[in-house]
Amino acid sequence: MINNKVLAIILGGGQGSRLHPLTEKRSKPAVPIAGKYRLVDIPISNCINADIKRMFVLTQFNSASLNRHIKDTYQFSFFSSAFVDVLAAEQTPDNKGWFQGTADAVRQSMHHFLRHDFDYVLILSGDQLYQMDYDLMVNAHIKSEAKISIATIPVNAKDATGFGILKADDKNLVTSFIEKPDASLLPDWTSDVSDEMKSKDRNYLASMGIYIFNRDLLIDLMNNPDTIDFGKEIIPQSIHEHKTLSYQYEGYWTDIGTIESFFEANIGLTANIPQFDLYNKSKRIYTRARMLPTTKISGTALNKTVVAEGCIISASKIDQSVIGIRSRIGDESTVINTYMMGSDIYQSLDDVNNPNINTMGIGARCFIKNAILDKNCCIGNDVRINGGQHLEDTETDTYAIKDGIVVIKNGANIPNGFVI
Repeated sequence: MINNKVLAIILGGGQGSRLHPLTEKRSKPAVPIAGKYRLVDIPISNCINADIKRMFVLTQFNSASLNRHIKDTYQFSFFSSAFVDVLAAEQTPDNKGWFQGTADAVRQSMHHFLRHDFDYVLILSGDQLYQMDYDLMVNAHIKSEAKISIATIPVNAKDATGFGILKADDKNLVTSFIEKPDASLLPDWTSDVSDEMKSKDRNYLASMGIYIFNRDLLIDLMNNPDTIDFGKEIIPQSIHEHKTLSYQYEGYWTDIGTIESFFEANIGLTANIPQFDLYNKSKRIYTRARMLPTTKISGTALNKTVVAEGCIISASKIDQSVIGIRSRIGDESTVINTYMMGSDIYQSLDDVNNPNINTMGIGARCFIKNAILDKNCCIGNDVRINGGQHLEDTETDTYAIKDGIVVIKNGANIPNGFVI
């Protein structure tokens, strides 16, 4: 099978400052999504579904929880060549610093990749939400005899100014590239897209940051230490020298780069027919198998709400929210438009019944709206959190506000009666 000749490299990204405070104690790929998964599960699952089962995850910040998650989750047969390995930035005689960019991360790790037999390298981002059949992209790359393939998605004029935009000919070969073009330049950058995309005014091809390189070409490109980023340097410099294919993808895709995009992607899962389909058997999302009890709900009105395993819920109302594993929500509380990540452990009954200890989760008679509650939060009784655009951006030891979204930090202890 041709996919046995493909090696996947998942880029963990930098410090993840735009996702702060969710990245305060973990790397971007380790951020929990959808109540029970991690961001890194998305590209790994897409690879497994395409029968690409040799993967490296490159990271350099707060990688301990990511290492632990991958070690506990992706265990393949002893007789298989499949693996998912985390490579953190390391000092060697040739490299004494951090990864300086996406291409530099690959360059510094090349000695690990070259120990394996492969013809093609699939380079992926660790902070995107989508379900793509990489097998189709690999076959299109081989059939076109391209040296590089770039996954592209049609976008409208408003969104085009925030992406690297490609122009392709009638054979889907890339002819030019521009990074985040000014709106005045866009009329010259339309490409041929499907009739459905045209009807939505999505006439511009944006790079998704997903690439395929032929092995020999990637090795050559990595020999130039002055190029440190794929999107800003290697792709623009290569399209005129090496045959480059634009592989158009028209499914759901979002870049989880900010608190706002992260929040919208998670809340979007509560729709009756969500754009990101967790229920598709052929596009399964894999994660750590936990032996958790069933969720128990008492007297709660639920509407458009996703609830993970092991929760104990006595709230009055939960509306358009994602409730993560081991979450506890107390009597008479209301939760609206909120992503609650849940907890890593259950507290003992002695702690739960101790009036001097805040119970993990949401207490009684609380009102929580437009918020992200990170893992292991203890929110006391009668707490009111009402996020929205009326709030200014701010940060404290226990919470941050970004774009009107209140983010309660990992392990924060919010006292009884607190109001935001």
